[in-house]
Amino acid sequence: MKRIALLGMPNTGKSTLFNRLSGSSARVGNWPGITVDLMSAKILMGGHIAELIDLPGLYDLQGYSDDEQVVRHFLSNNNLDLVIIVANSAQIDRQLSLAIQIRALGLPSMLILNMSDEAKRAGISIDEKAMSLKLGMPVVKISAKYGDHCPEALKTAAGVLSKNKLPIDAEHINGQLQQDLNVEAEMESIVDETVQMPIQLGNDLTSRIDKFLLHPWLGLPIFFAAMYVLFQFIFNAGKPLQDGIAWLLTLFRTNALEPLLINTPTWLSGLLLDGVYNGLGTVAAFIPIIVLFFLIMTMVEDSGYLSRAAFLVDALMAKMGLDGRGFVMVLMGFGCNVPALMGTRVMRSKNMRLLTMLVIPLSLCSARLQVFLFMTATLFTTSQAPLVLFALYLVSFSTIFITAILFKNQYKNNEPFILELPPYRFPTLRQIWLRGWQEVKYFLNRASKFITIGVILVWALTHLPMGLAPASKATFAGQIGDWFSTVLNPIGIDSQLAIALIFGFVAKEIVIGALAVIYGLQGDALMHLMAQKLDWVQGMSFMLFTLIYTPCLSTIITLKNEAKSWLFAWISILWSLALAWVVSFIFYQSARLLGF
Repeated sequence: MKRIALLGMPNTGKSTLFNRLSGSSARVGNWPGITVDLMSAKILMGGHIAELIDLPGLYDLQGYSDDEQVVRHFLSNNNLDLVIIVANSAQIDRQLSLAIQIRALGLPSMLILNMSDEAKRAGISIDEKAMSLKLGMPVVKISAKYGDHCPEALKTAAGVLSKNKLPIDAEHINGQLQQDLNVEAEMESIVDETVQMPIQLGNDLTSRIDKFLLHPWLGLPIFFAAMYVLFQFIFNAGKPLQDGIAWLLTLFRTNALEPLLINTPTWLSGLLLDGVYNGLGTVAAFIPIIVLFFLIMTMVEDSGYLSRAAFLVDALMAKMGLDGRGFVMVLMGFGCNVPALMGTRVMRSKNMRLLTMLVIPLSLCSARLQVFLFMTATLFTTSQAPLVLFALYLVSFSTIFITAILFKNQYKNNEPFILELPPYRFPTLRQIWLRGWQEVKYFLNRASKFITIGVILVWALTHLPMGLAPASKATFAGQIGDWFSTVLNPIGIDSQLAIALIFGFVAKEIVIGALAVIYGLQGDALMHLMAQKLDWVQGMSFMLFTLIYTPCLSTIITLKNEAKSWLFAWISILWSLALAWVVSFIFYQSARLLGF
C-alpha cells in the first residue's frame, strides 16, 4: 500500500482537501517517531490503494515549534511514496518555501495550488506549467472547497505514484533537515517569473466587515453577543433532540430489554440495564449537542471569525500565559468541555495546549448548568435566581484566570503568537458535515467505552452489598459518602450530597437523578424536600463545589487522550478538587461567621 503525506502551511485549505479526498473514512492513529495522533484515510488513487496522512500545518520545516518537530520526525521515520504540498494560491508569494524545502529532501512530491477561485477574484494569475518546470515537480491548481480540478490533481498524483522510485534513506532526510537552506532568493525568482499579481491586493468586503467586528471598543462585545446567540441556539435546538433520544432509549428498554431480561438474576439484569445500558445512554445524550456544536463551530471557524476573536483578546490573555485561541477554547468549554479540549489541537505550542486544557474544565458547561437551574429554583426566589447564576459564571471565569496565572510558569510558552486573518468565507454544506462527523466519531470512539465503565462502577457502588436499598448508607457508595463527609462537612455538604457528587464524577447530568434516587422523590416533591433539608448557604456551597470539582469522566478521558498523559489528567483532577474545596470552605465558613 502506498503512503502519502499531506503537508502545508496553516490556512491553506489542507484539511478541506483531506476531507474531500477521504470522505467519512478518516481515522485517528499513532505513527512512529511522534507523540501525537494524526488523521489518516485509505483512498483509491489511480490503480493504487493509498493511505493519506494529514500532517500538522507548519510554516517552516526548519523551525522549532511542536508542529514543526512532529513533521520532521514523521518524515524521518516513515517511508513515503508521495508528499502533497498544499499552498494558498492567493498567498503564493510567501508559500513556496515549503515546496522548495521538500524538494531538497529528495522526496517524491507535487504542489497543489488551492483556493484558485480566491486567487482569480483577487486578480492573481499563476502559470502552473512554468512553476512546475522551475520547481521540478508537478503543479496543479484546484479549489478543494468546491471540488474544482480535484480529479486532475488525483490523476497527477497517481502518475507520480506509478513511477518506481527507490526509498529515500532516512539519514539523507535527517541530513537535509539539519541544513540551513536559503530558499528566499529562489522563491522570489520563481514568483517573479510565474506569477502575475495586481498592484494592490485586498478584499473590500472583508475590510468593511473588519472595521465593524475588529473595532477596538465594540469588537469584544459583538463577539460575546454572537457566541451567546450561537450557544443558545446549540443547546435550545439540542434539548428536543436529547429528549427524543431519551424517549427512544426508554421505549427500547421498556419494550425490548426488560422483557428479554425478565428471567435473568436480579443482579445481572440490574448490571446490564442500570449499568451498561445507562452507560451507553449517557454517551448517547451527548451526541445531539456534540453534533450541533461541531456543525455550528465549523461554520464559525471556517468563516475566519474565530481568528479575529483570538486577535481581539490576545493581549489580555498573554498576561495569564494564554493566548487568543485559548480564550476561544474556554468559551467553547461553556458549551461542553469535551469539544473544547479537542479544539486545542489548533495550537502549535505543546505548553500552550496543556495550560489551555488545564483551565477548560473549569468552564461552567451546560451539564453543570442543569444542576444549578434545579438548585436555584429550589432554594432561591425568581428574582434571586438569575443573580445567583450570574455569580456562578463570574466564579467560573475567576477560577480560570487564577489557574492560568498560577500554572503559567509551569507551562511556559516562548513561541510568538502567529495569526493570519483570512478573508471571510462560508464553508460548503459538505465541508460542515464531514468536519462535524469526523469530530463526532472521534468523541464516540474515545469516550464511550470509558463512560460505560464508569457507570458500571457507580452502579456497583450503589447496589453492593446485595439486598440493600440502592445508594443507602450501608452500600459501598453510602460508606464512601460517610468517609467523605469528614472532608465535606466543613463546607456544608453531608453524606447524601456526597453520594450525588460521586455520581457527578461520571456525568454532571446524573447529579439530579442521583438526588432523586437518594431521597426517593422526583419533581416538585424532591425540590420541596431539599428546600427543607438545605438552607441557601449549603445550597450555594454545593453549587460552588459542583462548579469547580473534578469534571465528568468523558472530559477526563478526553483530557488524557489530548495531553497523552495520565499524569497531566491527575494534576487537573487534584487541582480542581483542591480549588473547589478551598472556594467552598471560604464561602461557607464566611457566611456562617456573618450569621447566615
